[in-house]
Amino acid sequence: MENLFNPFSYNVRLLKTLGAILALPLILKASKSPNFVLVYMDDLGWAETSVEMIKGREDTRSDFNRTPNVERLAREGMVLSSCYSPSALCAPSRNSLLHGMTPSRLRYTVLSAVEAQKQYLGQITIPQALKKANPSYRTAHFGKWHNESIKPTEAGYDVTDGPNGNGPGDFDDDGKTHLPNDDPKRIFSLTEKSIDFMRKQIEADKPFYLQLSHYAMHIWHDSLEETRQKYLKLPKGRKYEKKDDLPEIEVPIAMYNHGWIINYAAMLDDVDRAMGTLLDSIDDLGIGENTYFIFTSDNGGGFRGNAPLKQGKGSLYEGGIRMPSLVRGPGIKKGSYCNVPVVQWDFLQTFYDLAGGTDPLPKDLDGGSLRNVFQKGNKGRVKRNTKELIFHFPWHTGVAESVIRSGKYKLRKDLDSLEIELFDISKDIGEETDLAAAMPDLVRKLDQKRTQYLKKVNAETVTLTRRNYVELLEGGWIENGRKRLAKLKAEMIRDPSNKQIAFQVGISQNHVNFQDKQLERSKRLIQMHEDRGTADKN
Repeated sequence: MENLFNPFSYNVRLLKTLGAILALPLILKASKSPNFVLVYMDDLGWAETSVEMIKGREDTRSDFNRTPNVERLAREGMVLSSCYSPSALCAPSRNSLLHGMTPSRLRYTVLSAVEAQKQYLGQITIPQALKKANPSYRTAHFGKWHNESIKPTEAGYDVTDGPNGNGPGDFDDDGKTHLPNDDPKRIFSLTEKSIDFMRKQIEADKPFYLQLSHYAMHIWHDSLEETRQKYLKLPKGRKYEKKDDLPEIEVPIAMYNHGWIINYAAMLDDVDRAMGTLLDSIDDLGIGENTYFIFTSDNGGGFRGNAPLKQGKGSLYEGGIRMPSLVRGPGIKKGSYCNVPVVQWDFLQTFYDLAGGTDPLPKDLDGGSLRNVFQKGNKGRVKRNTKELIFHFPWHTGVAESVIRSGKYKLRKDLDSLEIELFDISKDIGEETDLAAAMPDLVRKLDQKRTQYLKKVNAETVTLTRRNYVELLEGGWIENGRKRLAKLKAEMIRDPSNKQIAFQVGISQNHVNFQDKQLERSKRLIQMHEDRGTADKN
């Protein structure tokens, strides 16, 4: 099948698509219930678009990446300067967003879904909530799902191409053949599916919710060749390194996949270009004034750092959970900025409220409606079932940590060392000044609230996540990893000149070594917590 978004026929195809849209009767009555489009990025850092995330701060945008359609969203809507993802990793964030509950309450706080699969703890999903508000809603999810607690159809989606993990972002449906060069990370075909879904709902006069979950910016990186050529000619930015000047033919596979700024910037540019097509389609369908469009990401990224924020993916410092986020829609002031702290587990109640839902939602939801914030910006307030923002990340292979944000203060606790830090995020987004020693009473108060909440929802402890991880490692993961490495080494012997196989051998060897080290580390830290009496505490 011809790819509809190949770089040579893109403009022709775009004209045909927009022509078909414009051919729809312009007098189609807009549904009273609004539409919702959520573009959910993967691993995009807070300051990686060309839009300032804090107005007037040049260091909160990229000086190299070009995202004109994110800029367009900023002009036509609101920048959410303090929007948080539920977690520092993808799966817990996606599950939390879907259910309007914290990863802690859902017992899905790390990549492993062992506890979540024992008992489904969700109360309602975004599609189910919208259909509760108005049964006419049609819902679709395209792209990365990566949520082992529930499938898209079980969550109430009417149309879906999943459930999908990271693989389809790199390979064709057979799981082996690399995606065609004209559809890197399925960026353009996902957009085509999204436009087709919207068009069908307008023809049927149905309100809709569309979640387009891109595989970009997750490794392995890929982009259109013509876009990479564009970035080779642009002025160098702060993150540019000498190696980035290599001719593409000399760029090693590993560097191309996850270390070449040209490819990374081009991939983001391709997503931005596709998003522009999506925005154009919404406007040309005549539904722009009745559609909320949100752009955000699942967790922090940060190609070569995440300055001015600290850390990135896999960390509860701001760089791991503060997301580049913008919203356009009815009643939202154009060109505005809002620094009220919001979080993605607010989205379910927000959509339900904006869709006209009035019946009570389950009491265990943690979020609150953002209607007031969308309408009033910095004067708006969010009334949540759980007032504080509590992020719990008992990460078994990295730094296990737990955070509570209350007002302008953020407390972070290392779950292994038990060390506590306190920051005034309103003045110190880089988390450079630890106030814990100077404010012991506030530290005790916030840590007590954090502990009480985690106990109330029966949140996983880091010892539990490590015990589950050890069981998985010893139950077949280590053995399977070694078998895969042996198979790849045998292939390399048969074809020693194959650079792709050599690259895969290196990746597989690193994975085997990592698992061996993590098995020893996990057992050691489990024993430490047991000896200290903190194995069952958060």
